[in-house]
Amino acid sequence: MAWLRRLLIILALLAAAPALAVQPDEIVTDPAKETRARELSRQLRCMVCQNQSIDDSDAPLARDLRILVRERLQAGDSNQQVLDFLVQRYGEFVLLNPRLRWQTALLWFAPPLLLIGGGLALFMLARRRAGGAPTNDAVTPQGGALTADEERRLARLMKSQDRS
Repeated sequence: MAWLRRLLIILALLAAAPALAVQPDEIVTDPAKETRARELSRQLRCMVCQNQSIDDSDAPLARDLRILVRERLQAGDSNQQVLDFLVQRYGEFVLLNPRLRWQTALLWFAPPLLLIGGGLALFMLARRRAGGAPTNDAVTPQGGALTADEERRLARLMKSQDRS
């Protein structure tokens, strides 16, 4: 049973690890604003870590951004105003999930289009393999059947090939 208790403690510490990035001196006293700040922080990319939110990052720039988000919320900005301010200042890259615009359309639509295209290619390949069994009928490259004269000539060529 002691091993189970140790395992639970380790799991609890691992689950709490991302929450350790926010320092106590950053936390806003108003619980509603702190909740909004944490919500916004999970949507913003750490410019140093790049694939981590500023809520999870220990980088100094992430700390500065967390403080900036809280300052903007204290000043009375809405969530959208805070996001717009940060996008204007740092560019669309600061958002972990970029907005759907014509500049970001490729990011949003390329994966499903590639998936559909790959699926179609696999379907066509499987269909071609299943239905493409060769027959013994002699056929010209243009797809028409050989004439009787062409078949005799082909037979002679094949016999002479067998002798060599």
